[in-house]
Amino acid sequence: MKMWKSAPVRARVAAGIALVLAVTVGPSAAHAQSAAGGADFQVGDRLAAPAAAAQGAFREISWDDLIPADWNPEGFLADLKLDDLQDADPRAMEAMQRLREEWDRAPVVERLAGAQVRIPGFVVPLETDGEQIREFLLVPYFGACVHVPPPPANQLIHVIPDTPVPAGWNMLPVWVNGVMAVGRVDSEMGVAGYQLRGVKVEEYKEPLPE
Repeated sequence: MKMWKSAPVRARVAAGIALVLAVTVGPSAAHAQSAAGGADFQVGDRLAAPAAAAQGAFREISWDDLIPADWNPEGFLADLKLDDLQDADPRAMEAMQRLREEWDRAPVVERLAGAQVRIPGFVVPLETDGEQIREFLLVPYFGACVHVPPPPANQLIHVIPDTPVPAGWNMLPVWVNGVMAVGRVDSEMGVAGYQLRGVKVEEYKEPLPE
């Protein structure tokens, strides 16, 4: 169930704008610990990247790498004039719909097709039997698609892991190593602009300070 639907329209639009701007304008990384460490996350928290990327066949990328350099969502957001709207205003629902349409057709970075990458994120299950998750969305911040509206398509990755992951990893942070594909995938939780064959999915662990 998408819990964010119960929020007022204007609040949902504001949440979507604030979190997308955090992604595209330069967020401060949240200091997260491993899921096993019992870390508590708040909506919008992002994962801290290691100080030095691990060497190997899979190139470590960030969520910013998924955004085309010439994409500027701020221009579209300015046209919404959210401050002029109230929840009872029919234009608020129209603004929400326009925002959703814009996010769902957000452009992707075509050159990532076929790339072997490693990226951290949070698990949003799509297919599970209660014991294992066979298919999921990887999202850049805690609560995306569940407590707040989905981010743009270029900030959603549809993952099919070679080996299903434990059902207990629902909304927990992981690293995914895999082969990237570019193409839209529709799901009830959001429209993903990327697909990733999950060769390896492992629990996210923040590097210890030196």
